[in-house]
Amino acid sequence: MKQYGGVIKPKTKRAKRFLDNRAPKLTENIKNAMIMKGGNTSMTVTQALKDIYALKKPSAVLYKNTPCRLCKNSQSSVFCLCLQEFFSKKTDSSLFLFGSHNKKRPNNLIFGRLFDFHVLDMIELGIEKYISLSDIKSSKCPEGTKPMLVFAGEAFDHENDHKRLKSLLTDFFRGPVVPSVRLAGLEHVLHFTALEGKIYMRSYRSLLKKSGCRTPRIELEEIGPSFDFILRRTHLASDDLYKTAHRQPKALKPKKKKNISHDTFGTKFGRLHMQKQDLAKLQTRKMKGLRKRRGMFVNVSRQQCGGVLIDISF
Repeated sequence: MKQYGGVIKPKTKRAKRFLDNRAPKLTENIKNAMIMKGGNTSMTVTQALKDIYALKKPSAVLYKNTPCRLCKNSQSSVFCLCLQEFFSKKTDSSLFLFGSHNKKRPNNLIFGRLFDFHVLDMIELGIEKYISLSDIKSSKCPEGTKPMLVFAGEAFDHENDHKRLKSLLTDFFRGPVVPSVRLAGLEHVLHFTALEGKIYMRSYRSLLKKSGCRTPRIELEEIGPSFDFILRRTHLASDDLYKTAHRQPKALKPKKKKNISHDTFGTKFGRLHMQKQDLAKLQTRKMKGLRKRRGMFVNVSRQQCGGVLIDISF
């Protein structure tokens, strides 16, 4: 590929397909995640990164070596942003997970996402208690299973940091967007609970049992991993940048239809506008007995028959 005045022109068909895949689209590609560790890590952080990678596969890239060692100017546990943006462009990833360990912040995980290959949000979580996938002896869900996300706790609805954390975790674990899901495919549940300043992450497998009727009985079996997090530092985007990142193209916005509304249960209602009708010109059924004859006048008399007044025309 050659670059002329800031415009990259492909020389081969393979390069053209590569650029078309990276070009902006109405429906973007699946969000990939970079999972990497810092220069100093513990066994807990290393195993936690592997377990989260197992939940995120195949939309994730796990760096076994530490790419942050290349950045000699970075003295903090947070990796160099320029190096991170370089790897995000290389792997076409908009999510990242970084693990580190030091005396001040032990067993540290940083969840983050990017917008236009620049850091948008970063939230730092500390691991207080951890149970890995291998420690729980049970059958696991297949790779690439789309999980069901459950968030419990008032903090996810009222506190700003927890709201952003909920949005970030949803982006990280939601998987691909699919038009429909079969009942047997809903077998993986990720449960997040915010309670007393801590965040509990649990992973379950839903089992469909016989219930004696058409609707099966559902049981949850813990499969791991299990985390007890504590919220540490946050780096959140401004409201204007956050609003720009959530902007949708006009072609994807649903067109509003006139005179159509929905109630709380999803029932669709429509309103019809009709012109005022003249009942004198209303076409009725024609009968020979009621037809007027020529040369005869109509005399109307009233008789009483069975207690009911009727009009007779003759």
